[in-house]
Amino acid sequence: MLENFNFLNLSIVRQRVKTLQVNLGYKCNQACTHCHVNAGPKRTEEMSKATVDVVLNFMQKESISEIDITGGAPELNVNFRFLVQESTALGAQVTDRCNLTILTESNYNDLPKFLAGEKVRIVASMPCYTSANVDRQRGRGVFEKSLEAMRILNGLGYGKPSSGLILDLVYNPSEPVLPPETRTLELEYRDSFDRVGVMFNSLLTMTNMPINRFKEGLARKGQLHSYQKLLRDNFERSNLERVMCRSTLSVDWRGYVYDCDFNQMLSIPAGGQSKRHLSQVKSECLVGETICFKEHCLGCLAGRGSSCGGSLDKLGQF
Repeated sequence: MLENFNFLNLSIVRQRVKTLQVNLGYKCNQACTHCHVNAGPKRTEEMSKATVDVVLNFMQKESISEIDITGGAPELNVNFRFLVQESTALGAQVTDRCNLTILTESNYNDLPKFLAGEKVRIVASMPCYTSANVDRQRGRGVFEKSLEAMRILNGLGYGKPSSGLILDLVYNPSEPVLPPETRTLELEYRDSFDRVGVMFNSLLTMTNMPINRFKEGLARKGQLHSYQKLLRDNFERSNLERVMCRSTLSVDWRGYVYDCDFNQMLSIPAGGQSKRHLSQVKSECLVGETICFKEHCLGCLAGRGSSCGGSLDKLGQF
């Protein structure tokens, strides 16, 4: 436990749910060193069609305007396309947390056209603009496969301002440091990718949470305590008003609810209460509930702040 952690006297209260972040399972065609999900090819957890139906029923009843689909590689779930199509039919904005390389797999050649046809926003992990850093963090050859996928998406209109098809990239540090200022880093990304002929809309910067695979790596290197101290020393109270857990509800592959994807991975139920299934939840009953705050939450509150939508200073208030 961090020194003086209990004296921060932090409190985050939930507003009405605007975004449902749904984890379709932990299976992935990659095994990234920073992955807080501990996802990989050998994971077998997968959301069933019955649970997908629960998600869609909740979205309809509660008028959810955004669904953020994640994994693992969510596209590996056999119900992925059904969920996308039905969510679009409900009028929700659909975001696919895509690792890009899945789009180059032989069995998924038609996936880019499907995503474009449904006007899905793609948020793609691209932790650096150099091949050495990306391959070190995500696996050999991932950088070139990612560029291949981006070119395919660009060919369909993704990344082009006038198309309405959004391709956002996600940066997260490979070292135990806070992300740099987003706008400056985005210019560096654009300059580098312009040279290889690929386009994107925006860069999102995220702080690595000291949990699961990333935490284990820090501990092995003797860097865990110094990273926790870095987060504590850079705590910004103003970020409490902008964190995504205030308006986002996280759902795991079995249908249970959490305050965020990180708490989900640590099996900390929403509000720190007993486990609740989405089928038993009403959005109005969540309003005013206190978010369950733990040590790792400082990752979202340090410096410029962090969320699945990028740095909080760039997002402004929800």
